[in-house]
Amino acid sequence: MITLKRNAVALMVSAVLVSTAVQAQVGAPEKEELKLGFIKLTDMAPLAVAYEKGYFEDEGLYVTLEAQANWKVLLDRVITGELDGAHMLAGQPLGATAGVGTKADVVTAFSMDLNGNATTVSNKIWEAMKANVPAGADGKPVHPIKADALKPVVQSYKDQGKAFNMGMVFPVSTHNYELRYWLAAGGLNPGFYAPLKGDNTGQQQADVLLSVTPPPQMPATLEAGTILGYSVGEPWNQAAVFKGIGVPVVTDAEIWHNNPEKVFGVAQSWAEKYPNTHVHLVKALIRAAYWLDQDNNANRQEAVNLLAKPEYVGADAKVIANSMTGTFEFEKGDKRPAADFNIFFRHHATYPYYSDAIWYLTQMRRWGQIPEAKPDSWYADLAKKVYKPEVYRQAAEELIAEGKMKVSDFPDFAKETGYKSPDNKFIDGITYDGHKPNDYLKQFPIGLKGDQKL
Repeated sequence: MITLKRNAVALMVSAVLVSTAVQAQVGAPEKEELKLGFIKLTDMAPLAVAYEKGYFEDEGLYVTLEAQANWKVLLDRVITGELDGAHMLAGQPLGATAGVGTKADVVTAFSMDLNGNATTVSNKIWEAMKANVPAGADGKPVHPIKADALKPVVQSYKDQGKAFNMGMVFPVSTHNYELRYWLAAGGLNPGFYAPLKGDNTGQQQADVLLSVTPPPQMPATLEAGTILGYSVGEPWNQAAVFKGIGVPVVTDAEIWHNNPEKVFGVAQSWAEKYPNTHVHLVKALIRAAYWLDQDNNANRQEAVNLLAKPEYVGADAKVIANSMTGTFEFEKGDKRPAADFNIFFRHHATYPYYSDAIWYLTQMRRWGQIPEAKPDSWYADLAKKVYKPEVYRQAAEELIAEGKMKVSDFPDFAKETGYKSPDNKFIDGITYDGHKPNDYLKQFPIGLKGDQKL
């Protein structure tokens, strides 16, 4: 746990740092002492940087950062108010508000990063897959590696009456949906959730059985043979490479280029009670994200050393650096350039786009977590209930007024609709248009669509 305690000196510093311009526009934070949660992953970096660089202090905030045991505990503690906010899976505020699992109103005004995940398989599975993966002129596997290469391996397990088990971190996690997307694009059914039948395992009709494993436990669970592969954020894919127990085969950027990953979430009731505090928090996080990508990632090694501290991620700095400093290692020794493996600010990564929210909702519907058909308007309405670009805009405009950021750092707020242009940068080439979620779902050979339900 990392804490910045308020005292008399801090109060005087606050009076200086929180400018009169900010006070006039946003007002002082209604709540100054905050406890924020996170999971030990490299993409919690904006929280650590905002703390270490004094950006929270600049906003008059006195913050405790506290690692959480798993995603469920983290979400529950935000809902109950034990945490003021947290580093969250993008699907968590949406899933909670939609009633997928826990039912509660949770909102986000800040997207924490793009990309950052990968899928790793055991050495044994990789050796079996490798025969189905073409090699380039350099003799190395051609990327992206599609799940087509895994399909005959899964079939051999089925022929022997064996289950093919893989891990992901949470039912509404990016990792779950990315792994499912990759498998289904290769003709493998990752299974359906059937809440109307009381079955929330997500394994109905599955060729591959997916189950939850907390991120830091992924390598050990793989090594024990309980799972044959997993989808997780860093540094837990690179940890498998360093330990010599597994091989990352595909990154999430190869499944969906520049996909949204984590968000900073708060309870809706908290946001309503502390609107100024919310804006000040987002201001600090924007500055942290900008620092992480500044000058073509010039600060990344400093960030790696920071994240290696036991109170943050606590992994070896060399392991964290393998994906945070412009490279990513697949098979041991096959290290490739990956400048955008983690994006924290570029490409408007921090802006909470409605179309990002709607993509997650389409995947909840595709795999049965939303068990019945919904009109396109339902998707749009829920996205607007959860994603709060108006709070982000207020924070951004304050930073511009204070001279800490430039107008060009942000989207053109006068023209911004919250919807990105139609996107076909997916591993299967299917085009996603956030305005037409039901038409999008109709394009998939595997997955629920229209009025289908289990």
